[in-house]
Amino acid sequence: MRDLFNAFVLGIVEGLTEFLPISSTGHLILAADLLGATDERWTVFNLVIQTGAMLAVVWEYRARFFRVDTKLYLNLIVAFMPAAVLGLLFGGWIKARLFHAVPVAVAFIVGALVIFWVEGRRVSRVRVENTGDMTWLDALKVGFAQCFALIPGTSRSGATIIGGMLFGLSRKAATEFSFFLAVPTLVAAGLYDLYKHRTLFSAEHLGALAVGLVVSFISAFIVIRWLIRYVATHDFKPFAWYRIVFGLVVLLTAYFGWVEWTE
Repeated sequence: MRDLFNAFVLGIVEGLTEFLPISSTGHLILAADLLGATDERWTVFNLVIQTGAMLAVVWEYRARFFRVDTKLYLNLIVAFMPAAVLGLLFGGWIKARLFHAVPVAVAFIVGALVIFWVEGRRVSRVRVENTGDMTWLDALKVGFAQCFALIPGTSRSGATIIGGMLFGLSRKAATEFSFFLAVPTLVAAGLYDLYKHRTLFSAEHLGALAVGLVVSFISAFIVIRWLIRYVATHDFKPFAWYRIVFGLVVLLTAYFGWVEWTE
């Protein structure tokens, strides 16, 4: 029952934070720490349940995904490659040194400052209005921006959306392409990690995995619908303020010993 409860909570955290520029990985690391779910199996679990959130994207944009759109598929492959290569090279090192509360909190605050900077320098002219207008070079630039999300607390969606806006994409185009790019990136990461650590799981863990996947799907679907409407009339500064407050709270709890975060 404890595993099912942990899976339910982590599924909600994943779904609610995956597509917002506030770092789902950072929230999952901190939530898992508070729940005491810090062993290697739970680390893999947190990657695997991202697939549930990705299925929410596929369902919401099923007309695009199941239509033969060669240009979109090629752009996704191009954008996927930089983070895939760097993840394979440095993923183990990053997990060993940065998947902890204090580095995550620092990344939260630094990411907020980047959001403020990009939003503050935005000009009215937008070069790419829709994802269908993107070239392979636009996709590659967003792919390099996604590499910053290898640092937990940075936010994959934040890096790709803010990076896309910086490179001339409209807020809507950057947000939608971030949704699309999440699918190959996170499904590949989750399946690779599950295969690599398959010996950690047995039949008794299937229930927790199922709960995490279903809950992350439902909560992510709700967020996607809301975020599409939000970006039509709002900027991302409120998320930056949230990141700063959240990061400072974690740093203060660590400094004063109010929470015994895992070292």
